[in-house]
This record gives sequence, structure tokens and C-alpha cells, in this order.
Amino acid sequence: MRKLLVLVVLVSIAEAAVAQSFYAIRKNRSLIAVVGAGTATYFGELSNPGDYFDAKPNINVGLQYYLNTQISVRSEINWFVLQGSDAQADDNSRKRRNLSFKSNNIEFNAVGMINLFANGNRYYRRPYFNVYGFGGVGLLYFNPKAEINGKWHALQPLQTEGVKYSRITPTIPFGLGFRVKSGPNLNVAFEVGYRKIFTDYLDDVSTVYPVQASLSSDLARSLSVRYNPVPADVEGLQRGNPSSVDGYMMANVKLEYYLPFDLHDNGNGRMYSRKRSASYRYNKRGGLRR
Repeated sequence: MRKLLVLVVLVSIAEAAVAQSFYAIRKNRSLIAVVGAGTATYFGELSNPGDYFDAKPNINVGLQYYLNTQISVRSEINWFVLQGSDAQADDNSRKRRNLSFKSNNIEFNAVGMINLFANGNRYYRRPYFNVYGFGGVGLLYFNPKAEINGKWHALQPLQTEGVKYSRITPTIPFGLGFRVKSGPNLNVAFEVGYRKIFTDYLDDVSTVYPVQASLSSDLARSLSVRYNPVPADVEGLQRGNPSSVDGYMMANVKLEYYLPFDLHDNGNGRMYSRKRSASYRYNKRGGLRR
């Protein structure tokens, strides 16, 4: 986060220098490059109330495109880490259960965004401060792993609950943010969003302990039952909570940079109008005049 703040300062200084050129801002810009970093927080059977303060890192890059002065669309790729453990739980029964996981994840999403305040008819006349909401759809690849004897193992191939599940799930991202104009071509934004997902196996924990003899290996049995101490018979006992689906939240600081070309190129430098200015006329010598 500290490195990102340093980057914000450096880019703002460079932006101020470039902004001295009228040519740098006179052509309109409707496409925005977005880069961000922040935290990711997991919610599920292995989360704890204090996990808000034990969030893991995430980074993201994307493109945003304005459809009009108030509505835009954005597509992003996010990499982030999620983690949960019974070891930090206050509940003694959870501590005895002794389950844990860690997952490196990749998410692709496409969202619609709406600003509280409309932009001006030229991109650099946008408000100095704006609030926005977003919502859309996405796809998540996740890969929960657990550590045993100093080595991390992917849990999905082991089928620790006797269930074969997909490591790809649809997501519904939604949230709020605000942005500050820090130069003609640059915004700094802060954004918080939640992801509703359609699997309860983000953490490899969902239903009950399976018949241990049905599991494929000693490793699968060791990672399925991690009770401390191990009870005599766990088959059929509750391992997770299938009635509640997992999810995660992201908080990000983002840089939004207006790229130096206009997908709405309408010949007059104005945003969102596809009609060429009627103020241009040809004189008798074939020259262009106003």
C-alpha cells in the first residue's frame, strides 16, 4: 500500500508537467486504464470476526469506457489471496476441528458503473470529486490448499468430503467507491466491493465427513480429518455449513488514467456526441473555416 501511495505521488507530478501542454488535453479521451492494489477478505466456515484486520493482498488491472457523461463499463483481472483457519477461532469446537486453507485466486469481471455526478462534455471538465456504484458479473478460479508436514497440497483433487467440485465459479461483484481528480488525465479512487459466488467450496469445507475408507489416499484422509485429538468415528459428522455460501470482499486504491485517444472521435473534442460540429464550413478556395 505504501508503494502504491508513492506511485500516486510520482504519477501526479508527471501529470502536472504534461498538463502544461494544451495539446495534451484538447483531444477528448473516453478510454481509461485502471490499476489498483488493496486487500481481500474471506467469509465462510473458516472465517473469524477478527479477520477484517487480517486481510490478504490483491492487485488488479483493467480498462474502463464511458458510454455517456454518467455511465461507464469496466473490465478487470484481479489476483488475490484468501485464507482461513480454525486455529484463531474463539469456539473450542472449531479449534478441535482444526481445519485451514489458503488459496491464490484469479477473477475476471465486467461491471457497469454509474457516477453520482455527471462528467462535463470534455473529459478534463469532470468533477474534482465523485461517488459511484458498480455491479456486474464475473468468473473466479480458486484453488484451496492446506499444509501438512511443511508442504502445501491442493485440496480439490483429494475430494476431502467425497465431493468433486469445480474450481471455477460465477461471481456477482457489486460495491461503492469514490474518486478524486488529481490532474487532467488522472483520478485516484478508493473502492470497496463484495463478491457473491455460487459455490460453498471456496475453502474446501461444506458438508459432512465422508466414509474415510472411500477416500483415495492416506493424504486425503489426513487432510479430511484434522481433529485434535482425533475422535473415534467422524463419519457423517458435520464438517461445514452447506446452508451458507462462501464469499469475499475487496478494498482497493486505484489509479485511473485517461488514455490519449477517443473512441467517440467526433471531430470536435467533445465527449459522447457522434455528430460533427456544424460550425465548420468550406470557403471558395476549398479551405476550412469556421
